[in-house]
Amino acid sequence: MSKRSKASNTDKAASAAPTISRSDLIRESLEGVGARPSRLLITLAGTVLGIASLVATIGFAQTAGGQIAQQFDALSATRVTVEPGKAKAAGGKERATARLPWDAVDRVAGLAGVEHAALYAKLDSVKNVTTVQVNDPSAASKAAPPVVAASPELLETVAGHIGAGRFFDAGHDERGDRVVVLGKNAAERLGVNRVTGQPAIFIEERAYTVIGILDKVGTRNTLLDSVIVPVNTARGELALSTVNSLDIRIAVGAGEVVARQAPIALDPNAPDAYKVSAPSSANALREGVEADVNVLFLAIGIVALIGGGIGIASVTLMSVTERRGEIGLRRALGARTRDIAGQFMIESVTTGVLGGLMGVVVGLFALIGVCLVQQWTPVLAPWAAPLGVAVGALVGLAAGSYPALKAARIEPVDALRDA
Repeated sequence: MSKRSKASNTDKAASAAPTISRSDLIRESLEGVGARPSRLLITLAGTVLGIASLVATIGFAQTAGGQIAQQFDALSATRVTVEPGKAKAAGGKERATARLPWDAVDRVAGLAGVEHAALYAKLDSVKNVTTVQVNDPSAASKAAPPVVAASPELLETVAGHIGAGRFFDAGHDERGDRVVVLGKNAAERLGVNRVTGQPAIFIEERAYTVIGILDKVGTRNTLLDSVIVPVNTARGELALSTVNSLDIRIAVGAGEVVARQAPIALDPNAPDAYKVSAPSSANALREGVEADVNVLFLAIGIVALIGGGIGIASVTLMSVTERRGEIGLRRALGARTRDIAGQFMIESVTTGVLGGLMGVVVGLFALIGVCLVQQWTPVLAPWAAPLGVAVGALVGLAAGSYPALKAARIEPVDALRDA
């Protein structure tokens, strides 16, 4: 007679005997879970680690995404740069397809999201910048600090700070005054450390009054090495014929709108002639960061959960082997195969739920601890904790299926003989 036939006959015999109620089955299962506390803790370790990784993953991804987005908001995410486009000309050389108009700042000032804008041009033709006009043919030639031209709005646009004196204003620019602002590195190089005595430097043998020293910028760090002159001064005195770029400081989240509208404001007939560099939207950036962090930590969590599931399955199989006598006795007293399978399934799912609850607590403490150390604001979706418990239960259910089926197939006669 086959084992399946024997099990069927045993179930028919058991159906005539008193059956185990559902409440008794649950009570016996819980007693079985708590009968060996030390083994239970070891079994829970893998599940706790996996659920903790899952909860911490969600929290770290959301928290880190917010922190990184804030950093980008403060710098790169608030900057748009418009430059003339370039195309290949005869001979393989590149040529500009457009020119930025001199009133470009006024044209984009009214666009939604634009806070400040400034023209910027580098004067590569200027080679001679000194603090004193000395004609000494025997003196070794030194490279002059770079000279750039900018409109008066540059200081606000690059989030700069003046360490001494002031930045030139619209009046200096309109009159074409011979004034300059030195970046702190350029000032050190030229030996200028104060502006109270109205020191002068010579650019192409013409004297310019130093009215300020720039000591900090949020963007365009090369300004700290440069001599900065007003745009109209450069046009009148230094033969500036065109500017390199229009720098725009924007409100957070306005990058896409400004990038689309600025070229139209500059030249409605040929907006495609300009090249625009704009940041990604804050949402896209945050979602990208969260996705990357999620992939990393979820992989760790899945590996830990697989280990936890294997641990539950191993301990449940061991429990089935150790309790063959108990299983045989229950079968002899009327327990059906589904009662035995149900008992071990409940034990396994209970272990998974306990692991899920403990894992959620560990994950929350880990998230809060890291946020306290880093002085971040912890962020966690409200569904993360219930999800962790549910995943723990699923792991217990999957891990306990095979041991429960194996326990249900044990014949009472064989079990009592082996006991």
